Amino acid sequence: MKKALITDYVWPDIETESEVLRSAGVEPLAAPDASEETLTGLAADADVILFCFAKVTGNVLRAAGKCVAACRYGIGVDNIDLPAATESGIVVTNVPDYCMDEVADHALGMILALNRRFVPHDRSVKAGGWSAVGLDRPMHRTRGATLGIVGFGRIGRAVAAKARAFGMELVASDPRLAPGQSVDGVETASFEEVLRRSEFLTVHTPLTPETEGMIGAEELAMMKPGSIVVNCARGGIIDEAALARALANGHLAGVGLDVLREAPPPADHPLLDLENVIITPHTAFFSQASTIELERRTAEEAVRVLNGEMPENLVNPEVLGRARNGL
Repeated sequence: MKKALITDYVWPDIETESEVLRSAGVEPLAAPDASEETLTGLAADADVILFCFAKVTGNVLRAAGKCVAACRYGIGVDNIDLPAATESGIVVTNVPDYCMDEVADHALGMILALNRRFVPHDRSVKAGGWSAVGLDRPMHRTRGATLGIVGFGRIGRAVAAKARAFGMELVASDPRLAPGQSVDGVETASFEEVLRRSEFLTVHTPLTPETEGMIGAEELAMMKPGSIVVNCARGGIIDEAALARALANGHLAGVGLDVLREAPPPADHPLLDLENVIITPHTAFFSQASTIELERRTAEEAVRVLNGEMPENLVNPEVLGRARNGL
């Protein structure tokens, strides 16, 4: 029987993917931990690898001598060594469209909660207060406010569709789109113009060498005083120390992060003790429905590649012609 190494997962069990795999004659094996040492040892027997947040390094991939596919539970693939996978003939897949509604809801929920100052007001009441504190600080009327969307792919467009119901003005930047267009009814502009125009900014771009650190102190200074920044994409895109400084000096009114450069954050992380900051532990993707869909579709991709078929979502097309499964 073929074997599937499941490096890690954050949902209660692996019953959904196990059912798909076993029906195709593949036995799942969940790694006891996601260390490189453990995964390297288990990879030798794996015909496919399913991975979530674990780092699938070149050492792991080179140890996986009979592996034909590495299938990401999710969208981003910054936690796998893609050149090493391609060199080894391993097909890499992802599921790029499974949680668009959930992430869009999460981003907009953060924007609304930060703007309406839910967290500090809630804490004030629970501490025994009942005064309208902080009314001297920015609180925008959403109708007519500008929402800037950095990264206008599937999730960015889902955010735009939902934001229209609040009457927001929309502007987006994306390296694949020239400024001055109208895409799905949303104006496109340069990255710098989006920063300058936005009361609310939401980030939905992948983490790449080009996007790492793309929003730092200089970029935040371009934004309007009292603006709100949300990142539900990847840690490392925004300089977190710069965010903390912009909050502390009053330039930003709020920050919402579903991702951090280092997770979990150290106890002295500069954002942990600041007011009007919401940090969630990379849960924007989650609902029961989206997670079951993710488990099923990731396993189905693994089975396709094992059967010598083209996956629905091929991340490394450079592997074609040299893939171990004959593609």
